[in-house]
This record gives sequence, C-alpha cells and structure tokens, in this order.
Amino acid sequence: MIQEIIAYKKIVDDIEDLMSKSPFKKNYIIEKVGISRPTFYRKLKTHTFTPDEVLSIAKILSPEENFMLELKADIEQGKRDLDNGDFITHEQMLAELKSKNLI
Repeated sequence: MIQEIIAYKKIVDDIEDLMSKSPFKKNYIIEKVGISRPTFYRKLKTHTFTPDEVLSIAKILSPEENFMLELKADIEQGKRDLDNGDFITHEQMLAELKSKNLI
C-alpha cells in the first residue's frame, strides 16, 4: 500500500509537467475536468487535486490507456452477462429495432 501512495504522490507532483508534455492544452483539460480556471491553477500550484480529479486528468492525458481499460472492463462485463444469460439473440434485436422503426 505504501508503494501505491508514493507512486500516487509522484504523479500529483509531476502532473503539471505531464500536462505540459501532452498534446492537450490546459484550457481543454480544465473544461473536461469541470473545475473553474482559478481553482484548477490553485490546485496545480498547491498539488491538492482530489483523487477523482487526478483520475480525470490522467484519462485525458492517456486516452489510449483509458480506452484499453474501458474495453477490458466492457469485455469482462460481457462475459458476466453471457454467463448469467443476460443477452438477446440477433433476431430479437432486429425485431426490437424494427418495432421502433429504426431499420
């Protein structure tokens, strides 16, 4: 657990450098994270982003890694759905789409 905390602190300490090396502008990151500009810069200066804010920033800075994690989670959810019988057949889906006039 201590190693994870040390790694997290290093990320928080290095987050400004990570942002400046990324192709994304700070204004874009501020908008996506959803905090005000003054608050963002205060937190950047004082290293006081919440873990959720750091996660939001990391997802923006590493979109490929985020996509892979979400894809893996979706695949695992699909496996659980299949094991639980929580699915419909192709024919059932086509019938549902036709009933909604979507095809």
